[in-house]
Amino acid sequence: MLNIFCIRPKGFNVGNDAIFMGLQAAIAEAFGSFVNLISIPATSRYESQAKAGLTSRTVHEINQFGHGVIVGGGNLYENGELDVNLEALKKLEPPLMLFSLSRGRIYNRLDKLVDRTDVMSDTILTGLNRQATWSLARDTATLDHLQGLGLDHVRLGGCPTIFLDRMRSQFPEVPDRDRRTTLVSVRNPQLMNISLQRQIGVAAQVRAIIALLRERGHDDVRLLCHDHRDIPFAASLAEPYVYIQEPHAYLALLNSCRLNVTYRVHSALPCMALGTPFIKLSYDERAISLMDTVGYGDWNIDIVKDPDVPAAVGDRMSRLDQLPGLREMAAPTWERLRATQDGALRGFASAVREFAAQG
Repeated sequence: MLNIFCIRPKGFNVGNDAIFMGLQAAIAEAFGSFVNLISIPATSRYESQAKAGLTSRTVHEINQFGHGVIVGGGNLYENGELDVNLEALKKLEPPLMLFSLSRGRIYNRLDKLVDRTDVMSDTILTGLNRQATWSLARDTATLDHLQGLGLDHVRLGGCPTIFLDRMRSQFPEVPDRDRRTTLVSVRNPQLMNISLQRQIGVAAQVRAIIALLRERGHDDVRLLCHDHRDIPFAASLAEPYVYIQEPHAYLALLNSCRLNVTYRVHSALPCMALGTPFIKLSYDERAISLMDTVGYGDWNIDIVKDPDVPAAVGDRMSRLDQLPGLREMAAPTWERLRATQDGALRGFASAVREFAAQG
């Protein structure tokens, strides 16, 4: 059996597990057989164990019995989410692929987009990408930055979660009382990279959106927490909330809901894939660029730049019948992204088998 190491985000956000589900499905199709997929956290910051990322320890272990390495997908080019030792990485022997990775700017207190203070340095970005034969950027902002560094082999790959409909048969049944709910996918404002003044206003914004939903006949409204750190915020709103750690159950809930109004990109993308009505609220370049990349830029609401977010949500609610048409218009873009993902993974699979044949 082939041993494929997957260096991926394994923090608290269930969205990371949804990404991994999409990657697993794509790997299975590319290899056409079972492989031993060995998942290692991208950073040790969330783990008690020391083994994580592309450090001297993990590179040594990969060289011992690995046949290939995939890094991703996720926001690993920022926030200290990927541990990298460039000197150790130079010694990596099996083929390396960077899959659906992103970086993006955030709004400062003047509402201008600026680089994060914890963004991966261009030196590490360049060293990492030059070591990888295949590098897929998740969105156009990431692609533009990497190609601006002279990394011409990087391609636009999108995110595997827009193809999660191929895994629908694996979803568990949703209890009747939990079907056809209206979800508001929240994030704790303290974890949102926006100004303090805007963080303080998020609670009132969510309350106004909930009031609007109920006014328009959405009686069963529930907050959806992606991360246990969202729970204190959800509890403070005195509204029903749900937190699901298991990704299959999480996706099943999105599949069965009536509408999802979401601050979370990785509940918006599965909704696109599954045909669930959704309204996306974004607050950084990472999300804005990804919505543009998958063909839904005009449907997106930038909560920093839009002067009246609840009114913008109301506008999208009145136009939910346009979503099937938007998906149809986005279909050629999705086909190109799917072809890029699948083609890169097939090339990776071929290189892995060639490496394994060496003994």
